[in-house]
Amino acid sequence: MSDKSLLRARNFPSAEDEVKAAQPHSPYDRPGSAFRMAFADRDFLLREELRPVRLQLELLKAELVQQEQSVESTVVVFGSARFKAPDVAAAMLEDAVASGDEAAIRRAAQMVKNAHFYEEARRFGELVTREADALGEPVIVATGGGPGIMEAGNRGAFEAGGRSMGMSIFLPMEEAPNPYITPELCFQFHYFAIRKMHFLMRAVALVSFPGGLGTLDELFEVLTLTQTRKIRRRPIILIGRDFWQRLINFDVLIEHGVISPEDVGLFHYAETAEEAWDAIKAAYAVDNPDLVARQVRAE
Repeated sequence: MSDKSLLRARNFPSAEDEVKAAQPHSPYDRPGSAFRMAFADRDFLLREELRPVRLQLELLKAELVQQEQSVESTVVVFGSARFKAPDVAAAMLEDAVASGDEAAIRRAAQMVKNAHFYEEARRFGELVTREADALGEPVIVATGGGPGIMEAGNRGAFEAGGRSMGMSIFLPMEEAPNPYITPELCFQFHYFAIRKMHFLMRAVALVSFPGGLGTLDELFEVLTLTQTRKIRRRPIILIGRDFWQRLINFDVLIEHGVISPEDVGLFHYAETAEEAWDAIKAAYAVDNPDLVARQVRAE
């Protein structure tokens, strides 16, 4: 090694090198010892007082990985973790009928009805992945990483041969991440707040299928931040007008003066994957007329 390369070599050993090189020193290498380096001390990092540090680490890890993986823009898909694929729902109904349990039959019959949302989410993930060039920039599907609608969105991207992201959160009742997420882009969060930040940090559009409390939490977070101009406008699309209008009476909110009439313009309804994707492309066309001109020339 030349003197010049020595002068340009790393000044300090890396944290990884230090941890590997550090040897245990009896009697200090035992539970309760304060000898371990702080960043290698799991017990220390999990202390209550270290919550601000853990929040920062959780924000930073996903950010750095996405930078390394060249993720620039995402289309986020929200929706129920409980919806099933059509074939799975049909099998559930068959089993329920065989059992003779009327309550189980009703639940399974509703699952069969809801299965078309799973199929639309799968087709939407496929559309975004196959036609991402229509937006003029690299765009991938991002979901909450779980089952149901989240699985469907990731599955569509996987079946189209593309990448997709899953931002799972640890929940005692939740299954493992769905198997269709690109492994390098499969995250697990502890803090809901940090997870929701990452949903929005690269989102160029958000598509919400019907869902429960978690979906409503995510949707209203986006609507509130948009209404208050804490984030920029972007397409927010609700799939299934009948579901959403029966669930949320926005006219009542306007009547009582708790939202403005123009606030209902923050979002749009759609019924199919194609309608949702067309709405996103239309928003891009308004925002970037040059993109439309390039597409016309390409055709």
